[in-house]
Formats: sequence, C-alpha cells, structure tokens
Amino acid sequence: MTSIAYAATPQGGDLMSVLVSVAPLVLIFVVFYFLLILPQKKKAQEHKKMLESIQKGDDVITSGGIHGKVVGVADNVITLDVGDKVKIKVSREYIAQKKGAEAAQK
Repeated sequence: MTSIAYAATPQGGDLMSVLVSVAPLVLIFVVFYFLLILPQKKKAQEHKKMLESIQKGDDVITSGGIHGKVVGVADNVITLDVGDKVKIKVSREYIAQKKGAEAAQK
C-alpha cells in the first residue's frame, strides 16, 4: 500500500507539477476573498461609520428590533426613548441602523 502512495507524490520536484497542485487552492482563496471577505469588510466599515455618526434626536433600530429616539450619547452607551416616558440604555455596538438611512442609500 505504501508503494501506491509513494507513486502518487511528485518525485522530481518538477515546478510545473507543484504549481498545478497548488493552483486550485490559490484560486479558491481568491474567490473567497472577493465574494466573502471583501464585502464583509466593507459592510463592517459602513456600520462603524454609522455608529460614530449617531447624535441626539436620531431615530434608530437596535439589533434586537427596538425602535427608539436617541436622547443621550456617551462613549459606549446610548440612551433611547422608546415612548411613554420609557428610556433604556443600549451599548453602541448593538445599534443596527438609523431609521431613514436605508432610504438615503437608495
């Protein structure tokens, strides 16, 4: 059985055979980079810019689906007025989007 495995490996270290065996892996990495990694980076950068631009008076939606108006902004905590004199504090990174922001992008 070892002679079969030994016969399957390139013996002479031929450069062309090494390139042919490595090329599919490189191609898969390139495809993953352009289809998955690059769009994810772009989306994360846009989300970070949106979080930095939050000010008092903005209407936002949290990642949990809570809609509210920003009444207080600290470093990492945002206070939302969700109606009927109810205010909650939310970590800044859990703000999913600003209301009306999707209309501005179109």
